[in-house]
Amino acid sequence: MVPHRLDRATARRVAVRAQLLDARRPTDLLALVDRLTFLQIDPTAAIAPNADLVAWTRLGAGYRPSDLTRALERDRSLFEHRAMVRPMTDLRLHLAEMAAWPEPGRHRDWLAANDAFRRYVLDLLRDAGPLLSRDVEDRSAVPWPSTGWTNNRNVTQMLEFLAARGEIAVAGRVGRQRTWDLAERVYPPGTPAVPAEEARRLRDEQLLRSLGVARPLVVGEAGEPAEIEGTAGAWRVDPAALDGAPFAGRTALLSPFDRLAHDRRRALELFDFDYRLEMYVPRAQRRWGYFALPVLHHDRLVGKVDATADRKASVLRVDAVHQDVPFTAELAAAVDAELSALAAWLGLAGGVRRQ
Repeated sequence: MVPHRLDRATARRVAVRAQLLDARRPTDLLALVDRLTFLQIDPTAAIAPNADLVAWTRLGAGYRPSDLTRALERDRSLFEHRAMVRPMTDLRLHLAEMAAWPEPGRHRDWLAANDAFRRYVLDLLRDAGPLLSRDVEDRSAVPWPSTGWTNNRNVTQMLEFLAARGEIAVAGRVGRQRTWDLAERVYPPGTPAVPAEEARRLRDEQLLRSLGVARPLVVGEAGEPAEIEGTAGAWRVDPAALDGAPFAGRTALLSPFDRLAHDRRRALELFDFDYRLEMYVPRAQRRWGYFALPVLHHDRLVGKVDATADRKASVLRVDAVHQDVPFTAELAAAVDAELSALAAWLGLAGGVRRQ
């Protein structure tokens, strides 16, 4: 097939529309997650938890975090798995992968050495679930070996591993703490597993639909081949995105984990946008701030906003607005309006406070 030849403006607009960040804002949370394929969960909440911030950026003031909680815990229209929120209708695309996990190696060896611990956890959840991790006794025979965050956190590791295998699932949350239960009490009974190879193909197609354009390394052979002006190497494009519809953009403040800018190389190639998340960078070495929000304006990423939700003072504190390109009066006003909308959504009565 002859590759599609796209200029970068077209590629950017395809990417923005695919992520539902153009002027045609969605209105339904479930439809949003279905289109994006997932919302990433991250505990950092300098502004708001990532899943909520990504949803607000698309849905606007009508979105409430309780909507996500209800979909996960009451409606079961969404499920949480390995730090991602996904549509329950996509569970079938992950079951084969769960059943095959883990591959031979230290994870499988540790599970085998702690099989009695595994069976204890399953029996405990069957009798008393859902439970928090602190409600589960550490009965490991062999501690989990690690030099990092998970060193000797045996209960947490066992719960994570059993969830990865599809034996248990996240049933809900108490604050930020997950509750766990048997998967059969969280997932719809009788959900058929799509064979692994077919499931991978379908997931690649979904991911490309959510990105618009992506490298084959990310989406495999999904979509159709493309070449993008000013970039080297192969791309894949969702052909449905090349419908010739006129583009209408808007201004948006993005989470640092937002998929429009999450792939730093892609953001640089398509948007000329240089960015890194600096919350693990020493303060003196930060260029943009602890949790700087990328700024989208129409089909360009034009800057970063260093902001923090100061809940004690009930203000959205803005320490800096970094302009990658000089802001026009119109753009500056649009960014100010988004900051005010964000403060209102967060319930910060004092509004925006610039330092």
